[in-house]
Parts: sequence; structure tokens; C-alpha cells
Amino acid sequence: MILYPAIDIRGGHAVRLLQGDYDRETAYDADPVDAALRWADEGAQFLHVVDLDGAKAGEPQNLKTIHRIADAVPFPIQVGGGLRDRDCVHNVLRAGAERIVIGTAALQDPAFLEEMLRDHRDRVVVSVDARGGKVSLAGWTETSDVDAADAVASLSERGVQRFLCTAIEVDGTMEGPAVAELNRIAAATPAWVIASGGVGNLSHLEQLARESAPNVEGAIVGRALYERKFTVAEAVAALT
Repeated sequence: MILYPAIDIRGGHAVRLLQGDYDRETAYDADPVDAALRWADEGAQFLHVVDLDGAKAGEPQNLKTIHRIADAVPFPIQVGGGLRDRDCVHNVLRAGAERIVIGTAALQDPAFLEEMLRDHRDRVVVSVDARGGKVSLAGWTETSDVDAADAVASLSERGVQRFLCTAIEVDGTMEGPAVAELNRIAAATPAWVIASGGVGNLSHLEQLARESAPNVEGAIVGRALYERKFTVAEAVAALT
């Protein structure tokens, strides 16, 4: 499994939110590039970058910082946050992203998703974030009545090849991943799935490696790395 260290950008800083709540923020690095370089030095091979300001605004707000991160590390990054039209996606790709992470727009704008899959198929990751098993939208500020597994199954039929799935209840808590919910969602698709949320120690990563469905290809880790619960190298070993 692939480790994806997370860099969430808000107000120009690297931060983490607790359970997706913008009012429960912890700031870690004044410059997100410092976090990127730290993860690179410890052995990361891919980064997951989220423009939290963009997710709330509906369009990217931290393109210069994304560009600086992409320039600073010798491996790919995937970027999400406010990618809801072609120009937004173009700007993020031009800033250096290898993959684009589309959330709200994938569910609410079928024509946009079809266009992105046509133009960037293997570079598209669709983020299906859930609270109580139901899909959340607009930077986790809205909860729908759509079941997450049903959404993934429908999106798979439309050609999505990779998903990012976050259980918002455990995100940022470091109390353990929601493996049962992850596997329920993974069972609804033949596509690759990236897990996110809840990792707080190496045993959680070992659990993901041991118990996740075969199509779960990696795990995103944020707060536990920032708080030095383990190193990137240790995390990579735990997922192997």
C-alpha cells in the first residue's frame, strides 16, 4: 500500500481539521513547503495536498503554494479543493499536480466529470467523503442523503478508476480508521480506493494493510505525522 502524507492548506499554512470542522483547526507549519520537504526527506513517494480555502470557496485559493510544493519534491502530488470546473483543473495541473481530486463536482455536475474523465482519465481521483455513511459535500459543510457505497458504484459505472474515501467521524481523531466502512465502499467498485481518516499509530496502518479490501491501494495520513507519532519511513514499512 502507498503512504500519502497529507498537506492541508488554509490561510497559507499547513493545518489539520478535526472531523472536517473548520472551527477545530490545528496549525502545524507556517509554510506548507516545509512539511513537503520533511516528508520527502523521510522517504515519501507521493503527497496528498488539499486546498481547504478552495474547498470552501469553490475554486482553488492557494495555487502559488501548490506550485511551490510541486517544485520542491521529486515525486508526484495529487491536489484537491474547489475543483469544480475545467479552468480550476487546468490551473492546478499547470501548478504541477499529477492527479486531480474532484469531490462535490463529481456528484453534482455529471457533464464536468465526463469531460475530466475524457481528458485526464487516469489522473482523476474522485473523493467520496462520508459522515454516517452518507456523502458530504462542499468541503464537508453539507451532508446529503446519498449512501457512499451507492455513490461509488454509480461513479464507477461512469468510468472513475480511483476513489479517495474519508470517514469524517474519525478524520483527525487518531483513534483508528473506519475499516468496515472503507471495505463496504471498496466492495462497491472494481476501482482503486485510497483510505483516509483516523490513523494515529503504526498498528492502525498495519490493520489497514492486513484487513483492507484488495483494491484499497493506499492510506492518507496527516495529524499523526505532524505530531511525530511515527515517521514516514516507519509508516511505509507498516503498510508493506
